[in-house]
Amino acid sequence: MAKDYYEILGVNKDASKDEIKKAFYKLAHKYHPDKKGGDEKRFKEVNEAYQVLSDEAKRKNYDQFGASFENMRQGQGAYGQSNGFGGFDFSGFQNAGDGFGGVEFDFGNLNDIFSDFFGGSAGRQKSGDVRGRDISTEMEITFSEAVFGVTRTFLMTKKSMCDTCQGTGGKPGAKMETCGHCNGQGRIHETKRSFFGTFSSTKVCDECLGSGKVPTEKCPTCKGAGVIRKETEISLNIPAGIRDGEMMRLAGMGEAVSRGTPGDLYVKINVLSHPVFKREGGNLIMDMDLKFTDALLGAERTVKTLDGEITVKIPEGVSMNEILRVKGKGVPLGRGKRGDLLIKLNIILPKKLSRKEKELIEKLKEEGI
Repeated sequence: MAKDYYEILGVNKDASKDEIKKAFYKLAHKYHPDKKGGDEKRFKEVNEAYQVLSDEAKRKNYDQFGASFENMRQGQGAYGQSNGFGGFDFSGFQNAGDGFGGVEFDFGNLNDIFSDFFGGSAGRQKSGDVRGRDISTEMEITFSEAVFGVTRTFLMTKKSMCDTCQGTGGKPGAKMETCGHCNGQGRIHETKRSFFGTFSSTKVCDECLGSGKVPTEKCPTCKGAGVIRKETEISLNIPAGIRDGEMMRLAGMGEAVSRGTPGDLYVKINVLSHPVFKREGGNLIMDMDLKFTDALLGAERTVKTLDGEITVKIPEGVSMNEILRVKGKGVPLGRGKRGDLLIKLNIILPKKLSRKEKELIEKLKEEGI
């Protein structure tokens, strides 16, 4: 049965790119294998659905062909004829010279389809170009830390290079011999048939990972894997002005792989809200309650900013919702520049007036104020 990618991500068929991305982040975080209670199978399904629906061309083909699109991705169908198209229904593609009978088909995605026949990502790797898995996590920081930047150190359990063998997979001092699986070539040649025809491919050898050599004795620590799962301390320099939901990429800090390049680590930054300040671009915004008399006569108020206390002079005759600007007390913008602090004035009118207060206001009324 063909997979319903929209159902997997829990979105409608008319969902926007942002809605699809948000659904993916939420589910990927929930089912990530590194998390307690994670589900690797569901994680892979979610990732597969996102790879299709986040790509305009793939999504268009999926929406048009449905189950046929899924069959093409998985290489299903009858292979009884030498051309590999036996049993496949091409009734909808009457005119090959005219976009397959009016249906647009993106041949730029055929590399992705072919790669599924030959081992997924392994089929796309070049000899010796073995890369570890990209991983992701989330980090919560305060509003002030987001404004000024901060360095955070955290522990993460992931596959890392074995300290004993330094990733070779061999016992220290052990000799290397020719890989018997690929005869020292570092690559394995395969020939497979699909409904597109017969194809030959070359992929990296799973035994020697493209090096053509394997150790005579395996490392006692990692059992020849070259990597072990361990807790690693990671330092993250979060830049000033980072926004809520932004992703930071730490190249080479993902999962390690024996005799290859480690993947990347992606950290999603979640910024906690502040009880006083809000951010608008490079500016910080806050509200200030002001007495009616201070609004008329002016005043000086002490304000606690993210930089510390400052004195703000309120001019005479300010209006409701008027905004005072304090330059250079906003978000750092780089090269020594900063946004501003915007103070929105909220004039508080008394709900009840004493007899004396009423008399004074009546006099003001007589003066035309």
